[in-house]
Amino acid sequence: MNKRIIGALVLGCLASAALAQASTEPAPAAVLQQAQDAAQADAAAAQVVVSGKRPGPGLWKVSKGDHVMWVFGLYSPLPQKMAWDAGRVERLVAQSQAVLTPPRAGIGTSSFFGTLGALPAMIGMKKNPDGATLQDLLPADVYARWQALKGKYIGDDEGIERYRPLFASSELMDAGMKKNGLVRSVEVSRQIEKIARKHDVKLVETGYKVNVDNPGQALREFKKSQLEDVACFTKTLERFEGDIDAMRTRANAWANGNIADINNIDYAEREDACNDAVLNSAFARNNPAMRDMRERRRASWLEAAETALDKNATTFAMLSMSEITGPKSYLAALQAKGYTVESPK
Repeated sequence: MNKRIIGALVLGCLASAALAQASTEPAPAAVLQQAQDAAQADAAAAQVVVSGKRPGPGLWKVSKGDHVMWVFGLYSPLPQKMAWDAGRVERLVAQSQAVLTPPRAGIGTSSFFGTLGALPAMIGMKKNPDGATLQDLLPADVYARWQALKGKYIGDDEGIERYRPLFASSELMDAGMKKNGLVRSVEVSRQIEKIARKHDVKLVETGYKVNVDNPGQALREFKKSQLEDVACFTKTLERFEGDIDAMRTRANAWANGNIADINNIDYAEREDACNDAVLNSAFARNNPAMRDMRERRRASWLEAAETALDKNATTFAMLSMSEITGPKSYLAALQAKGYTVESPK
């Protein structure tokens, strides 16, 4: 429960108590004013995004015998005005024999010239095929909600009305984060990789890449295909301001190393709907290499982690927080295989 909700409940309880006392002895106005001021300050505190140098979260410890892997939890978005203190992580990286990069999944190409050939086809890939607008695709009530949120967070932008719902929802999330002092960030993982290179520690890629022989053709197919992304768009709007609150709470919790607050917030429902919009689309079904990408990505990281734990006395690894916590996490999978997993204090 966030501080804003707690503040509202406290104020409600105080008001009820004051009403109960009214028939006997009125509460002094100063006392009520102090209670209201405290509740308002608590609610305002929930909106504050931390700044300055922050330690970030502690590390998870995975071990088998005397071999150890330290796992650092990444999170995005982060407070825009925060600077991460990497001192503790640098010491552990310097002592390690390998650093496992985050398990990125992506679509690549087998040749540099293939990549260059794809560039013209990328123009306009955000737009709906056949010139359709959001109003054409969305139910009336969903479109009305979009107009209200767009006006509040994005403003007058007619171009976005021709975006696919998936990309429009992403633009809305970015605008909402910016207005709340948050920014999408990959700087922490880049900083850790830079530290590894500084100390000559081997970087091990753990992700999964789909190679596409003709990326230009694949992109043209994508531009012509419909995505089942109205569900993603609707989930974004339904939970938008609640998700922004959750992001702010999580960003603060990450910055301050408060693992309990991170564990207590979940908004995977929207993320799943948006991922499914691409991975279950006709475009993905027509490209067999894209099938089961999530499962392949997970399997790729687990294989790299087990190899590192077997080979190295000390390994450092990076995972997103959503891959660390919960019964279906990557670390839970390692624990099921017999590894000891310890959470930070």
